[in-house]
Amino acid sequence: MLSIAARSFKSTGFKPVLGSLTAVRTKVTLPDLPYEYGALEPYINTEIMKLHHAKHHQAYVNGFNAAEEKLQNSFQANDLTAQIALQNAIKFNGGGHINHSLFWQNLAPKGQGGGELPKGALSSAIEGQFGSFDKFVEKFNAAAAGVQGSGWAWLGYNKESKRLEIATTPNQDPLLGLVPLLGVDVWEHAYYLQYKNVRPDYLKAIWEVINWKTVAERFAKAQ
Repeated sequence: MLSIAARSFKSTGFKPVLGSLTAVRTKVTLPDLPYEYGALEPYINTEIMKLHHAKHHQAYVNGFNAAEEKLQNSFQANDLTAQIALQNAIKFNGGGHINHSLFWQNLAPKGQGGGELPKGALSSAIEGQFGSFDKFVEKFNAAAAGVQGSGWAWLGYNKESKRLEIATTPNQDPLLGLVPLLGVDVWEHAYYLQYKNVRPDYLKAIWEVINWKTVAERFAKAQ
């Protein structure tokens, strides 16, 4: 059967490999960026992108693979205590992989649509619920700036109420209960080398490279 982690991450590009009758080894790999490291200059500089993608995201990939291998072994040993103990590592590293994989797709260089305002149904929904695009950005940035320590700010879709919602999550927790449309990383590693400790400056700049095309595609699928 599928492990807890394998079932949770099946839809995010994880590649299950049969390991035994009781567990599945779930290998994950670092996704390629859809643009060059320097393509988001001057809003997110090259050094940040290299470290963020090749070092930080890779660390989450490595951490998840290691934890999932230990989980498989614990299933084989029928060690319930070990299975429970591994859940935090799986959640943290798996969440880091899920969140960053979405984050890279939520960004685009200026010449490839970065910063172009949303159109169509997404634009209408934002204006209808928040009053205007500028008011949405203001509320989103306030939520993102208010995250204490490390975490993420999100625009998500609530399928039950059929409404857009702004939400935040701590650390590398993935967004649950809402369909993630847009995620902005507010860990210091996402901006400190360029914006120091002034998170609001980073939040102001990042809208210049948001890829609203991918956000709109996710919105259409969520509906």
